[in-house]
Amino acid sequence: MEKHRGRAPSYAELRPIKGRTPTFPVYSDLVSKLTKVPRGTYDPIAAHVCAVASGWAYADAETDAMMLARLGLEENWYYEASICNDAMFIASHALLVQSRCGRVVILAYRGTEPRNFINWLTDADVNPVKVPYRLGERPNPDATVHGGFYRNLRATWHEVVGALRRAVERMPVDPTADGTLEAPMEALYVTGHSLGAAMAALAGVRLVCDPAYQELFTMKLRGIYTYGQPMVGNPAFAEECAAQPFLATSIFRHIYENDVVPRLPPTATGPFQHFGAELRTNDAYRWTPRDGAVDQVRDLVLATLVIPVLAFAGKQLEKVRNVPFPYSWYDHLPSFYIEASTPPDVRSEFER
Repeated sequence: MEKHRGRAPSYAELRPIKGRTPTFPVYSDLVSKLTKVPRGTYDPIAAHVCAVASGWAYADAETDAMMLARLGLEENWYYEASICNDAMFIASHALLVQSRCGRVVILAYRGTEPRNFINWLTDADVNPVKVPYRLGERPNPDATVHGGFYRNLRATWHEVVGALRRAVERMPVDPTADGTLEAPMEALYVTGHSLGAAMAALAGVRLVCDPAYQELFTMKLRGIYTYGQPMVGNPAFAEECAAQPFLATSIFRHIYENDVVPRLPPTATGPFQHFGAELRTNDAYRWTPRDGAVDQVRDLVLATLVIPVLAFAGKQLEKVRNVPFPYSWYDHLPSFYIEASTPPDVRSEFER
C-alpha cells in the first residue's frame, strides 16, 4: 500500500554498502542553499531540485521524498493531497516535501500519467473558466484559464493550503505528526512537469494574487519552476500575469528541445499564451534564457499527433535518430528535464 505521509530516510539508510565513500547527499547543506536564493531569482540548484521533485512525483509521495532526501533533504516530512473523480475529469495529486528543520517546503504537482485516461481528458478539457479572485487592481474581465487545469488545481487546493499553513506555524506538513519543528517555513518552491507544471503555474498565480494567501505565503515563495508546461490561460490572462512583477520574472518555464507540450493547446481550441521567463536547451543540453515565448501549434493533427509520434519512433531507429522534427512527444519525458537540470559537476539523484 502506498504511503502518502511520513518521514524520508536518513543518509545512513540511503548510502549503499560500497566502501567508505559516501554517495549521498548530492548537495551538502541543501537547506541553507535553498533558503539563500533571493526571491524571484533563478537558481541552478533550485532548478535541479525542482526537476527531480516534479519528475519523481509520478511515482508516489514516499519515492519523491526519498529522492529529495538523496539530494540533501534528509529525513524530510512529506504529505500527498490526492482527489480523483473520473466523472469530473479530476485526478489531482499535490506532493509536499518539507525539510526536517521546517525551513524549506517544495510543492510538486504530478503531471499527466500515461496510463491515466482521466488525465488525458483533463488536458483536453480546454473550455475556459474565470478565476474567482482579482489578478490586479483593474482586472481584465476577458481573462480566462484552461478549465481542466484549474479544476484539478482547485480539487486539492484547501489540503495544500492547510499543509502550507502548518509549515508556517512550525508544524510538519503531515497532519498526523505531532511536535514542533526547529523553524517555520522560510522558502517555498512550487514545481511540476506537464499537467503538473500547468497546475504549478496556476498555484503560483493564486498564491501571489489571491489576498487570502498573500500575508502568509507570498513573500516566502522563491520561484515557480515548471518543466514542459502547456499554456494555462488566454492572452488576456497572460497579460494580467505579465503585469505582476513577480509572476512576470519568477515563473521559470523550461522547454527541452522540441517538446510539443509547451506549444499546446493548439489554435483550434482558442487563443492561449505563455507568461513568465522561458528557458530552452542549447546545443550542450543546458538551460539558456530565451526572449519571448513559443507559440501555439496551428495544425491540430500534424502538430499534435503525426509529427510528434514520428519523432518518438525516429529516436528509436539509428539511421533516423538525428533527423530534426519540429515537434516531439519524446522530448517531453521528465527524465530529459532532470538530466538537463543536473549541473555537469554534480551527481544525479542516483549514484555515478
